[in-house]
Amino acid sequence: MQLHLKNPLVFLDLETTGINIVTDRIVEIALVKVNVDGSEDERLLRINPEMPIPLEASVIHGIYDEDVKDAPTFKEVAKTLAKFMEGCDLGGFNSNRFDIPLLAEEFIRADVDIDLKKRKFIDVQAIFHKMEKRTLAAAYKFYCNKELVDAHSAMADTKATYEVLKAQLDVYKGVEYEDGKGNKSLPIVNDVEKLSEFSAYDRNVDFVGRIVYDDNNVPVFNFGKNKGIPVEQVLEEQPGYFGWILNSEFPLYTKKVLTQLKLKMMSK
Repeated sequence: MQLHLKNPLVFLDLETTGINIVTDRIVEIALVKVNVDGSEDERLLRINPEMPIPLEASVIHGIYDEDVKDAPTFKEVAKTLAKFMEGCDLGGFNSNRFDIPLLAEEFIRADVDIDLKKRKFIDVQAIFHKMEKRTLAAAYKFYCNKELVDAHSAMADTKATYEVLKAQLDVYKGVEYEDGKGNKSLPIVNDVEKLSEFSAYDRNVDFVGRIVYDDNNVPVFNFGKNKGIPVEQVLEEQPGYFGWILNSEFPLYTKKVLTQLKLKMMSK
């Protein structure tokens, strides 16, 4: 089933130095832009992470220090990537929890002002796990009846993710989903906004869920001693908490969101 698109949809996959959103870096990025008319554009870039690639990461994705020593840094390609993704919604496999948060960190470090939170996100893994609960290779076999060759190759994984989503739309057309609380719906429809809602695990204000919306759409902290307490209340009652977060090892995007919330509070 082809996608019904209001905006172009960019599928992405990152190969990285590790899985820490804050400290790890991109070594390869693959992008497949599906345009509204169904045509596709691809970009595949090796990136110099400006740090050694741990052997355990290289064994997984096959990219070693020697492979990227002459590649551009992310800062050198950031504006080009932002231009390619301009006005696009985003899709990927585990992208809501990893690829998009890490990409946001890289854009901030490169001083490129792109607010990914304004986009719609479709996480194909979330749809798959809610309906079948397996891996990308299994998803590819299950939905497309194909073996995933070159798994952990960024472009192979990216193209497989796009194919899996199209197949999911065919397989789950008209199928009811029960959320475990007895609530049933028909979530799998050919609409990016509804797919984005269905593939979201949470209601994050930032990407990694340090700050989330409560049931009243109020931003609250989601960790530590202030978990569940409105951000505004904490900043008023504990003035030093803001500075502690800014000076600690939190994602740059989390710090950016918290700063925006503080400035909004101060302007009232």
